[in-house]
Amino acid sequence: MGQKALVWFRRDLRHFDHAALYHALRDSEAVFCVFVFDRDILDALPSRVDRRVGFIHAALIELDAALRAQGGGLIVRHGRAVDDIPALAADLDVDTVYVNRDYEPQAIARDSAVANALAAEGRALRSFKDQVIFEQDEILTKSRTPYSVFTPYRRAWQAALTPDRLQSYAVADHIAGLCPPPAGEIVPTMDALGFSAGNLADLALPTGMSGGELLFDDFRDRIDAYRLKCDFPAQKGVSYLSAHLRFGTVSIRQLASYAWFRGGQGAETWLSELIWREFYQMVLWHRPEVVDRCYRSAYDALQWDDWPDGFAAWCEGRTGYPLVDAAMRQLNQSGYMHNRLRMIAASFLTKDLGIDWRAGERYFAAQLIDYDLAANNGGWQWAASTGCDAQPWFRIFNPITQSQKFDPAGAFIRRYVPELAAVPDRDIHAPWMLPPLTQSALGIRMGETYPAPMVDHAEARARTLARFRAVTSVDEAPADAS
Repeated sequence: MGQKALVWFRRDLRHFDHAALYHALRDSEAVFCVFVFDRDILDALPSRVDRRVGFIHAALIELDAALRAQGGGLIVRHGRAVDDIPALAADLDVDTVYVNRDYEPQAIARDSAVANALAAEGRALRSFKDQVIFEQDEILTKSRTPYSVFTPYRRAWQAALTPDRLQSYAVADHIAGLCPPPAGEIVPTMDALGFSAGNLADLALPTGMSGGELLFDDFRDRIDAYRLKCDFPAQKGVSYLSAHLRFGTVSIRQLASYAWFRGGQGAETWLSELIWREFYQMVLWHRPEVVDRCYRSAYDALQWDDWPDGFAAWCEGRTGYPLVDAAMRQLNQSGYMHNRLRMIAASFLTKDLGIDWRAGERYFAAQLIDYDLAANNGGWQWAASTGCDAQPWFRIFNPITQSQKFDPAGAFIRRYVPELAAVPDRDIHAPWMLPPLTQSALGIRMGETYPAPMVDHAEARARTLARFRAVTSVDEAPADAS
């Protein structure tokens, strides 16, 4: 048994069902815990007001308290992880640093650098699978290649699932080895990190392990209706657990186990969404170039439009298409966007405005509390038709019919676009079609109180078809995706 270990928390901010913490406690006599506010990540953020930093900070306060209640606690550093982890390991004279694996290219490079620095001093880095049920090469085709289509991947994933894959790590059975941090160690304040403490007040969801538990408890009462309600943003149909999954304040094994054993259409549909998350993690691990390039390399030749004013209008929720604008305003106000709206907003940027998906992906990355590189990249490339198992380029979301279908009464639109509150349900999806006298009677003036549509959808659709035909030899019969 090793004498001392250091558990490095990253995307796993909980003290239960934690693979690295479990193995460290089981294999070592003394276990310290650390989190690093990594300057290599934080210094690249576009703003000192970032909801994710607030979410992480709140989660760390709770995690530190939970560990201290069990005899341990968090050491928190604000620096470069590639420097601070080897230095702390030396200061504490630990034999091994334990981590849960991260599959993003930047994280893989960081962990390799840390492992090399530790090895140079006779220490080790041990990593474990924790944030997914299946990783890397565990789900492959019969020819031992990665899947590029989701449905067969899902079937293979479900066929490989066994109860032992969902078994929780019994951290509580080994907590005797937890060690308190050195005297004086505290979680730094938001101000000390250089971020606004006001971030915390902007969060629209409960934080930390307790927040994840609260949301999951609430969702369990609603999961049977998930399939029927999950596409309607005005309804309380989704789990709202995405940020907690991103930062590991909940356990994927706990969530997947509940869905698998409960069964029924709602639970099965939600489990499929969890599998989509792993599908994109698998794609990113096998194809790290998708961070900057199209998964389907032929589409790197697409000629996107350079339209800064159009991009700014999309970002600010003033495109003139009510559901798109409501979606973007929800994102800007809360750091969250409903998944159906993510598809609609992404389709509008790439297919109606003709703007490169990478610009939209970067904007989402800066705004979303639940930002996850694999899922964000996969979702954007799906909408742009450049990714694996993507929406075919000749099927283009119609923003009006999408609005009519998924927000039929305009309830979501009215919540975020109050200028249109007086518009009747049937007209709110395309208010510019109202006669001027009717607009005046309703207190709206298109182009003044609310923007006129930036583009005509039919014309924009024709431009998109031409854009894709220019780089592909396939000339499929075009169809609008209502």
